[in-house]
Amino acid sequence: MNQRELGNSGVEVSEVGFGAWVVGTDWWGDRSREQAVDMVQHALDRGINFFDTGDVYGHGDSEELVGEALSEHREEVTVSTKVGYDFYNNPQAGHGELPKRVDPEWIRTALDRSLDRLGMDYVDVLMLHNANVDEVTPDVLETLDELREEGKVEAIGWALGPSIGWLAEATEAVEQEFDALQLVFNVFEQTPGRHAIEEVRRLDADTAILPRVPHSSGLLNEQVTPDTELGEGDHRAHRPQEWYETGWEKVDALRFLERDGERTMGQAAIQWLLAFDEVASVTPTFRTADDIDEWAGAADTPALSEEEFQRVEDLAEDNFGIDRDDGMDALRSSVGGADLEDIDKQAAGD
Repeated sequence: MNQRELGNSGVEVSEVGFGAWVVGTDWWGDRSREQAVDMVQHALDRGINFFDTGDVYGHGDSEELVGEALSEHREEVTVSTKVGYDFYNNPQAGHGELPKRVDPEWIRTALDRSLDRLGMDYVDVLMLHNANVDEVTPDVLETLDELREEGKVEAIGWALGPSIGWLAEATEAVEQEFDALQLVFNVFEQTPGRHAIEEVRRLDADTAILPRVPHSSGLLNEQVTPDTELGEGDHRAHRPQEWYETGWEKVDALRFLERDGERTMGQAAIQWLLAFDEVASVTPTFRTADDIDEWAGAADTPALSEEEFQRVEDLAEDNFGIDRDDGMDALRSSVGGADLEDIDKQAAGD
């Protein structure tokens, strides 16, 4: 599989990565520990070398599983983890967000605990997990630099959420020269990713983009259809019904991206993201070995032609011809929508 660099850090990642939150929780399908380890190792066998986990995923379970699965392959892989939530002193309540903590002492303590669980001396990438822009102070930035100098971290990143991506934080990450910026970015949810790419280009920066949720919570890989009943514990159920109703119509408009025997819709969704030079690796949510086989192979399918890419652009600009609410407005900003209003003003030429 092709590799791309995270900024100018020297850290390389496979074009398709493994989002390891899925093996640390039952939010996207339940599996045994043995099955989880097998999934990670199967991904490695399929050419994936980038494994992205986080300390809060399963309250450390994901890191332990990743560490166990990759224990004999440390020099062959790129491992990323995230810190920023205090799950040690707070119980998990459903899918709700835990209290955050982003300060120098906590970052160091959390990283050391992560390294213990991973069974590693360093991580290739350390990301701040859903930090707000005002939480990333000069002291925090200095701590991240110190961890690199100490050899505990090779590259630094900022993972945005927990909704679909925060724009003020994306700008700050690029301006502060983070090596990687992870956010929701897919054909149906383009605003966060487009904004980040525009900032990278505006500042001629080296920050690499790491799209997550490339299949828009099951729509673009057609694992959620009009007939799908999502259980209460399924993380995809957090999206409103309106989102899926509009999404099903949008999928039909993209049928031209499928190529019989050459490229599935799920693979096309990944290829669309890889068309952006700023994108380093795409991290789908794998549920099974079949998912890994299909999406790890996406980078080897035909790249989107200029005509196909432009058709997607035209559809997205017109919201795929759909003129109704998708129920997601309340989830699109960390600052009450002010950042989105700024974009609207810029688009209007104000």
